[in-house]
Amino acid sequence: MALKVENLTKSFDSKNVLNDISFSVKKDEVFSLLGPNGAGKTTMIRLILDILKPDSGEIKLFGENFSEEIKGRIGYLPEEGGLYKKTKVFDCIKYFASLKGMENIDSKIDYWLKKMNLQDYKAKNIQELSKGMQRQLQFIISIIHNPDILILDEPFYGLDPLNKKLIKDILLELKNKGTTIILSTHQMDEVERMCGRILMINKGKKVLYGNLNEIKSKYGFSIIVEYEGRLPKFEGIKKVNDYGNYAELILERKANTQNILKTLVGKVELKKFEVKTRSLNEIFIEVVKNEK
Repeated sequence: MALKVENLTKSFDSKNVLNDISFSVKKDEVFSLLGPNGAGKTTMIRLILDILKPDSGEIKLFGENFSEEIKGRIGYLPEEGGLYKKTKVFDCIKYFASLKGMENIDSKIDYWLKKMNLQDYKAKNIQELSKGMQRQLQFIISIIHNPDILILDEPFYGLDPLNKKLIKDILLELKNKGTTIILSTHQMDEVERMCGRILMINKGKKVLYGNLNEIKSKYGFSIIVEYEGRLPKFEGIKKVNDYGNYAELILERKANTQNILKTLVGKVELKKFEVKTRSLNEIFIEVVKNEK
C-alpha cells in the first residue's frame, strides 16, 4: 500500500473534525478524496503530510511512519499556495527543487516549462503570470522531483479547458509510470473519468468508500437525454435535473425505460438517450443532504 490510514481522529477546540476514519490507497492508482466544504479533507491531507498531528490513529506511507526520507518521496499541490511574486519563474522552480535535494536540473526545468507552455515566461516575475499560469507553475513544483505519491488539492482550479486537459494527460502519464495520485476536488466529472476508488467524508465521518463503479451501482440508474423542446412528465422518474437542452432523469427502482423513451419520442427532438448509473455529482448531493 502507498498509504494506510487507521482510526484517524482529529479535533480543534473540542470540535471533532475527523472521527475514526480508516482507508488505504494502493500503489499506482488514482484515488479521490471527496467531501463538501468543511468536511475535513484539507485536515486529512495535512495529517498525511505530517503538518498536523492526529489526536489518535495511525498513518503509514509505503508501510513506514513519516520521515524526512518519506517526505522527499511526496509531491504536494495545495489548493492555495503562496509563491514569491517577485521571483522569476525559473528561479522559483529551481529553489523548490533544491529543497528536495535536486541539483543540475536546468534542462529538466526547461522540459517542464515547455510541456506546460510556460517557456516564454521563464525569465518573468511570477506576478506577471495569470492565475491559471501560476497554477501550472505550482503543478510543476509539485512533480519536478518525480514523487512516488502525489497529493493534489483542487488541481484544476483556475485552469482553462486546454490546460485542464494537459494536466489530466500528465497525471495519467505519471500513473502509468508508477506514481500514486491522491486527488481532492469538487469536479465530479473529473473524478469519474480518472479515479477507480474514492473516499467521501462529511462532517468528519466516512460516508462512502471503495470502488467507484460499485458505489454508483448501489444508487440505481438514470437516463441522460439531450433534446430540443420541452420535457413532458414521466412515470417512473423520481427526480429530473433539467439544464435546458440536457437533462438527467433519476429513475425509480422499477422504472420502465422503454416507456420513458416512447414518452419522449414525438414530444421532443431527441438527440441522445442513454441509460447509465447515476452521476457521482448526483450521488454526492444526495449523500450530503441525507447526512444533515
